[in-house]
Amino acid sequence: MKVILTHEVSNLGTAGDVVDVKDGYARNFLFRRGLATGWTKGAQKQVDSLAKGREVRAVKSLEEAQSIKGNLEAKAVTVPAHAGKEGRLFGAVSTADIAAALKAAIGTDVDKRKIEVPTPIKTTGAHQALVRLHPEVQAKVELNVVAG
Repeated sequence: MKVILTHEVSNLGTAGDVVDVKDGYARNFLFRRGLATGWTKGAQKQVDSLAKGREVRAVKSLEEAQSIKGNLEAKAVTVPAHAGKEGRLFGAVSTADIAAALKAAIGTDVDKRKIEVPTPIKTTGAHQALVRLHPEVQAKVELNVVAG
């Protein structure tokens, strides 16, 4: 099934890309989360016009993404979480928690959907997360999860 991505999806593509995926993946994952829409000729024309506008903004956003990457990688970000006595968290640190901590640390908004955590964070201490700022720019962020 051909779909048009409306958001960036890891290992698949970025917003505006036309990709061919299995029917179940499209129906059960992409459509339900609002990450893609069905492909039609009319939608393809809209995608083409949006791509032209995106190319103009890409250079400006690339420079901005590289400066944000420098700010993110410069220091560790402290993420407060509810924890027990032995350092185990009650639940896990979500990408929304990480996005809020990044906003407090560097002052710029980072979309929680662009933050990837390799394994769920369920203990206090040092962890890493990947922030996709631009299709060509990714920042590795050091997280310091503390009981709070």
